[in-house]
Amino acid sequence: MNGTLYVVATPIGNLGDFSPRAQEILRKADLIAAEDTRHSAALLRHFGITTAMISLHEYNERRRAELLIARCREGLSVALISDAGTPLISDPGYRVVRQARHAGIEVLPIPGPCALVAALSVAGLPSDRFVFEGFLPAKTGARQARLLQLAEESRTLIFYEAPRRLLETLQAMIEAFEPDREAVVARELTKRYETVQGGTLSFLLSWARQTPESSRGELVLLVHGAEKEQDAIQQEALRVLRPLVAVLPLKQAVALAVDITGFKKNRLYQLALELQAAKKH
Repeated sequence: MNGTLYVVATPIGNLGDFSPRAQEILRKADLIAAEDTRHSAALLRHFGITTAMISLHEYNERRRAELLIARCREGLSVALISDAGTPLISDPGYRVVRQARHAGIEVLPIPGPCALVAALSVAGLPSDRFVFEGFLPAKTGARQARLLQLAEESRTLIFYEAPRRLLETLQAMIEAFEPDREAVVARELTKRYETVQGGTLSFLLSWARQTPESSRGELVLLVHGAEKEQDAIQQEALRVLRPLVAVLPLKQAVALAVDITGFKKNRLYQLALELQAAKKH
């Protein structure tokens, strides 16, 4: 008979969040696939777990997936963990889980901590509908393009971000979403210096500049979705832009639309590009 693949959540900070069930599964498993075996060794040692480990990270996942599936086919049980939180959420493991399911191997979740869910639960932003975007592109142009694509998204937006990029990401969000969009920076969740700071994007940028420690540790950024009135604003912008784009160079059409509507230049430029592309097709 095939063995089982367990997807096991581990603490994101506070070791008290490591469930007894998760600990027991890791003790009984034949093999643990860990994102970083050196990092996970300290956690396992703390709880007296001596199960053998093998690395599974973004650079070896394709090769490791075949090996782990083979072990499960031999009847062994494999536990998948990441450095912190729930595996596969901006962490390796997707290929292993997918191949295991295709191979008819039982895949069982051992739920527990997840930074994005923890942040959403305390952010005070709408939580009935949300979208997780993971990490934004590191390059300025690609990051700005992605944020502009999300400018009209009405669901709460959740991002992970490297602490060293917090200031530039907040600035990029101001340019894409407007300065007064409500947002939250959740930092070092469940750890000693846990911080959940809310406010407008412009306030958060000012706060981050004045708070050096804000650019250290693990970060989750949450942004309020676009209000419904944004739909009416977009329709007005399109009404003005369509005839201008039809007869004028793009930059001139956008400049005139800004003068007429008072809307933000970046958003009008994005809409103008979309109109221009549609015209070509």
